[in-house]
Amino acid sequence: MVSKAAKGIMAGLKDALAYAEGDKSRGVAHRIAAVDVKAARKKLGLSQSRFAATFGCPLKTVQKWEQGERQPTGAARVLLRVIERRPKAVLEALQGDD
Repeated sequence: MVSKAAKGIMAGLKDALAYAEGDKSRGVAHRIAAVDVKAARKKLGLSQSRFAATFGCPLKTVQKWEQGERQPTGAARVLLRVIERRPKAVLEALQGDD
């Protein structure tokens, strides 16, 4: 007997496959525009090293993003978009999480 969770996972996988094959009616994909990492960091008033430490990513990654050698993807891109648009909200969310 297949569990309800397994059925849900299978349905999601089928939707993902259909989407990848061109059926855009079976899923939602959000396209996050490129983020100016340096501008987002400066909105928070942080150095590159402090920004990296605050958000748990390697300093080299932040440097490469800012130099245009790499582009943030996935969750990093989403977080950077939120930092860019609502920097105070991000800092408030992190308070007390030491």
